[in-house]
This record gives sequence, structure tokens and C-alpha cells, in this order.
Amino acid sequence: MTIYVLALLIGVVAGLRAMTAPAAISWAAHLGWLPLAGTPLAFMGYAYTPYIFTLLAAIELVTDQLPNTPSRKVPTQFGARLASGALCGAALGATAGGLGAGLIAGVVGAMLGTVVGASLRARLAKTLGRDLPAALLEDALAVVGAIAIVSVHL
Repeated sequence: MTIYVLALLIGVVAGLRAMTAPAAISWAAHLGWLPLAGTPLAFMGYAYTPYIFTLLAAIELVTDQLPNTPSRKVPTQFGARLASGALCGAALGATAGGLGAGLIAGVVGAMLGTVVGASLRARLAKTLGRDLPAALLEDALAVVGAIAIVSVHL
């Protein structure tokens, strides 16, 4: 049961920052913390995968601060977050033989993270009088949350 809670939570992270969750999962697989060898998601632990996802996560953290970045709730952005949550949830589920259940938990988490995250960030930005501090707090929550989730799975 714990693995599916973690899959849901990594989905929430994907809803906050689409590339942070796969970067964390990929590093965990690469370092041997997530045993994905022999699963359809073994590629997550390949030599270059963590670096690719880390680069994408860094780019996302920068572009999220730009004023012309579209809302996370537009179809393309929302879909990317769902796909990321599905991938990451499936990876966690696969370690316990529950790839499909992990995938579903990851998607549900991504939906929650996207919708609730956008709402909380908007409220926090309004309270603080600007968006940048709220965005940076959301970035920190996503990064720390992702690290904590893959660390718990050890």
C-alpha cells in the first residue's frame, strides 16, 4: 500500500513540475534505489537518462518563471503533467509488481498536483503581492518532495 501512496505523491510532484518527478525517479533508478531492471521502465536507470531528465527539469524551472509561459492547465501542459505522473507512478509501482496501479495513482496525483498546485500558487502570489516568491516556493516543494519520495522508497 505504501508504494501506491508514494506513486500518488510523485504524481503530485509531476503536477507541480512535470520534469522534476522523472528526474528524481531516473536518478533513483540509476543509483540502484529503484529496482527497474527487467521491467518495461528499465530505461529510466540507463546511463544518460537521469542527465536528460535533469536538464529538462532545470529548463522547466527557468521557463516557469517567464511571463509568457502558458498555464499548467492548458491541454498540452496538463497532458505533459499527466504523462509524467503516469510514468513516475508506474515506475514506483513496477518495483512492487504493480505497474498499472502505480500508473493510475501517478495520474491521479498529477491531476491533484496540477489543479491544487495552480490554485495554491495563485493564492500565495496574491498574498505575497507577486508571483516569483510563490513560484520559487513551489519549485522548492517539488524538488524536496521528489527527493523525499525516492528516499523513502529506499
